[in-house]
Amino acid sequence: MGRAIEQLQHYNITLIWLLIIILAYLFFGIASFGDKLVLSRSKNPKLYVFYVGILSLLVLLLIPFVGILLPNKVSFFWIILTSLVFILGLYFLYSAVEKFDVSRVIPIVGAIQPIFILFLSRIFFGYGAMKLNNLLALLILLIASIIISFEKKLELNKNLLKLSLWASLLIALSFVLMKMVFLNLSFFQGIIWIGIFNFLFVLVFFFSEKFREKIFAKKSAFDKRTIFLVILTQSAGGLGGFLQNLAIFLAPAWNLAIINALRGIQYVFLFIITLIFSKFLPKILKEELSKKLISQKIISIVLIVVGLYALILG
Repeated sequence: MGRAIEQLQHYNITLIWLLIIILAYLFFGIASFGDKLVLSRSKNPKLYVFYVGILSLLVLLLIPFVGILLPNKVSFFWIILTSLVFILGLYFLYSAVEKFDVSRVIPIVGAIQPIFILFLSRIFFGYGAMKLNNLLALLILLIASIIISFEKKLELNKNLLKLSLWASLLIALSFVLMKMVFLNLSFFQGIIWIGIFNFLFVLVFFFSEKFREKIFAKKSAFDKRTIFLVILTQSAGGLGGFLQNLAIFLAPAWNLAIINALRGIQYVFLFIITLIFSKFLPKILKEELSKKLISQKIISIVLIVVGLYALILG
């Protein structure tokens, strides 16, 4: 009887964080669509990371409802490290996107990041209780994520690999470090302090004279429409990040790689949004969708469903 209750509780918790992460990837899909539009207008990684950091301060709106507590030294260490690694990871990611096409960067990052998370989570948390079904689900979801993110034939070069690997490693590390923060702080206190330090770290860009010139130039590097689009995009991304952090908070540490491998769901949502805009609003975005590409997305969606089923059974 006790065993059955324990299994039911595990099943319910799994369903809760799964639903939360799926919703998170919906908002990330919306944000990714916005990224496509923004990066087609202005490819400046420092400016983009800067706006991400500035908008991180929106977490301060939570303070009147949940309050704010001063963390201890250990918690501060994990918060600062998480924020620093996250900002550096974003910078490498947007630097890769600036120099190479998004469709070349994302498949590499998507393929490698869950593997990094798997190994890093083992280093930080041990091997835990990952079952065979969970490993099978991870493998299926990883394959689905790679397939759905491939849009063109991948042409590799040394610089592309270097930037993508650094982005993958740093963002994967920030993923694991986030769990360390939540092991030392409550969920809301964790995200508030990380948001504060995200903001503080991007202020470092002001030490660059060229960056200050771009920010305060009469003709901004981002026009008003683009800035508005960045705000909308990052608001969706911020909500997605909030939900993703909640999933990280709720899920067992050994499932962090699975949460990341589920990113294929984000590409499903992105594909659907792109399809809608290409069909009904081609002036905003027009993309040619071949039968081969549509078949590829459908195969990925089927694999994601199979992976989710394996995960729930686990």
